[in-house]
Amino acid sequence: MTSTAHRPDRGRPGRDDGRDETPEERADRRWTDLLQELRVAQTGVQILFGFLLAVVFQPRFAELSDADRTIYVVTVVLGSATAAALIGPVSYHRLLTGRRLKPQTVTWASRMTVVGLVLLFCTMCSALLLILRVALHSSVALWLVGAMALWFLICWFVFPAWALARSSSTRDR
Repeated sequence: MTSTAHRPDRGRPGRDDGRDETPEERADRRWTDLLQELRVAQTGVQILFGFLLAVVFQPRFAELSDADRTIYVVTVVLGSATAAALIGPVSYHRLLTGRRLKPQTVTWASRMTVVGLVLLFCTMCSALLLILRVALHSSVALWLVGAMALWFLICWFVFPAWALARSSSTRDR
């Protein structure tokens, strides 16, 4: 067992969730957590992107209006950017492995993942808009996309922000 005398960072206030771990141990744990999160997001993005790529080869694609084609192109570009952002952390980690940069790698990979989630939000809304415009042929599509966009924002960003604020206020007491 290693004593805390050899690990000067142990027991200091303001630590990541109060765990007794070195910066390297914390980076390893955070990296493992991030990989699990990325597995979920990457799978969904890859499936969605694959479907988007196949749409252009369907016979009905020729019947789309100019506006719907524009929405399709925007959706494909967003899907591509989303895939890049959510797969990027894996490449980042692979290229920097063994260079004693794990804490920095985790920080940058986490930032890329947040960018990927924002892009995924945009991709989902754009894909929904295209699908609902084609399916409904009415302005109801915009209202439904708006409602779903709000729901995504609440689930992905508002609830975590609320939990963080609530946690901070509890610790301040």
